[in-house]
Parts: sequence; C-alpha cells; structure tokens
Amino acid sequence: QVQLVESGGGLVQAGGSLRLSCTASGRSDYAMGWFRQAPGKEREFVATISWSGSNLYYADSVKGRFTISRDNAKRTVYLQMISLKPEDTAVYSCAASGRSAATMARDTGAVDYWGKGTLVTVSS
Repeated sequence: QVQLVESGGGLVQAGGSLRLSCTASGRSDYAMGWFRQAPGKEREFVATISWSGSNLYYADSVKGRFTISRDNAKRTVYLQMISLKPEDTAVYSCAASGRSAATMARDTGAVDYWGKGTLVTVSS
C-alpha cells in the first residue's frame, strides 16, 4: 500500500517557475510519475522516473522545460517546472506503479496509486 501527497501548486505568470513535491508513505520501490488534468479534459502523462532514478521519460509538450527527480531517503519525487505556459494549467497528480517507468509513461492503466493532486494555474 502506498499513499501519495502532493504539494507546491499555485498561481504563477507565464514564463515563471514552480516546483511540485510528492511524498509517499508505505513501500518505496515503485516507479513514480506526474500526470495532469485540465478541467473538461482527460488526464495526460507528464513525466515518469524509475525507482532507482536511472530512467526518466517526458511528454513532448514538457520536454526541455520540466525535470522530474526523486530523493528516496526523503521518500519524495519532484517536478521542477520552468518557462510555464498557460496551457500547463491543470491539476497535477503524483502516481506510483509496480511496473516500469517506461510502461507507466505509455499506459495510464499501469498506475497503481494516485495522489489527490495539486492545482497549478499559469496566467497570461
């Protein structure tokens, strides 16, 4: 069993930066990731990271702007976001999977646990 709690969301202007955090309780040997969902839209993949931190995957829409990392000693995964755009506005949810980070990135159904999300709003 894993419980995930996100933090760090907020309101920023376009071009600004924000860092999201997700702290896990329970088992720690999971691939982790971030997904986002805008109002009225389906949840979409943002980034994933293997349990060791060796493998990272990003959606094309955020590649070069977002960086995912994890600190297993703190049981925390981070999403550093820079050059934010209005289209990045969404509820960002942390996720954990017993499968690989690559599979998690390609198939949302591979996610075993979800956090409740933190809202990121980017104004223009």
